[in-house]
Amino acid sequence: MSDSLTDLSQFDLPDMDVPPGARIVVAMSGGVDSSVTAAVLKELGYDVVGITLQLYDHGAAVERKGACCAGQDIHDARNVAARIGIPHYVLDYESAFRDAVIEDFADAYARGETPIPCVRCNQTVKFRDLLGTAKDLGAEALATGHYIRRKRDPDGRAELHAAVDPQKDQSYFLFATTQDQLDYLRFPLGGLNKTQTRALAERFDLPVADKPDSQDICFVPNGSYARIVEKLRPDAAKGGEIVHLDGTVLGQHDGVLNYTIGQRKGLGIGGRKDDTDPLYVVRLEPDRARVVVGPREALAVESMRLGEVNWLGDCRLSDGPQKIAVKIRNTMAPVPATVEATPLGDVIVRFDTPQYGVSPGQACAFYDVTGDESHVLGGGWILRDGFSQSGDKAA
Repeated sequence: MSDSLTDLSQFDLPDMDVPPGARIVVAMSGGVDSSVTAAVLKELGYDVVGITLQLYDHGAAVERKGACCAGQDIHDARNVAARIGIPHYVLDYESAFRDAVIEDFADAYARGETPIPCVRCNQTVKFRDLLGTAKDLGAEALATGHYIRRKRDPDGRAELHAAVDPQKDQSYFLFATTQDQLDYLRFPLGGLNKTQTRALAERFDLPVADKPDSQDICFVPNGSYARIVEKLRPDAAKGGEIVHLDGTVLGQHDGVLNYTIGQRKGLGIGGRKDDTDPLYVVRLEPDRARVVVGPREALAVESMRLGEVNWLGDCRLSDGPQKIAVKIRNTMAPVPATVEATPLGDVIVRFDTPQYGVSPGQACAFYDVTGDESHVLGGGWILRDGFSQSGDKAA
């Protein structure tokens, strides 16, 4: 970094509402986003402490590209910390990460679900364990490089809002952030796009300025998640039948873990002579080792049940149905729906228009959308039972 102050006035950086000089812990993954976060906060006059979590491999992935939190990434985070002149610590969280994230990931696939380990990591290891460590270090806040905005409502209550750049927005992955966590967290990059972030990295002369974004799940080499699950849960690789909704056996498979709801390609079946439309995976039955397929219309879901719901709205779900918008995939735009708690304590989401490819184990994030603003209201995990699904009400 040059001796002169880097001009930050042209960038839409949020009010940190923490006085300069206060200690802030930055979660540094070794990527450009968290590195810029640390550099910006140091430039703004904070007492920045960088912490990198060793989550798996104990450095065995040094040569691997496109991951995070191991090997080369720890080395990169250390170099960035040295470059900007802040203390940097590496904490061994491998055991906690394995218990909370990897084991959960394997269990979900064994149940015929499609998990999102990045949400679990934020929910447990980062925003629970690391947040506690930051408080132990006397920090006023924990900052991350996530693309999401933290705002205050008129009463001073912290809120989550989607990032300015919809292409980088990570609000879907942060639906489980609680109010207590939100009060302590800060997200300096939520008002920037990736081009601006890389421009800052270059101006700070960071060694990761040109580093590619991570693509794979960090603990899954080359995207081969099935091999990880097969190793941890061998029963998930048990072969069985591929069956049409009407009960016709169409073929064989090598394990339900190789299939996801909504999958059309790579099924290894030719269909039937009277089938003129493509077939899709509409349900997985791991207990029977069955993959159930059917036409696209059978994927349409009118309502679903959620578990582990986090609600950040200014009312109670028990007060009655709430009209909101929801996302069941990170890449989709929020769609209108109604969410309510039942007398039994379940939380039901009813779509205004049926949605396709709803997969158990995935997340459903809640939003209040007004104009260009998407206020995050929380969300929950999609459960296997409780679907209202076209063509197969027993799903």
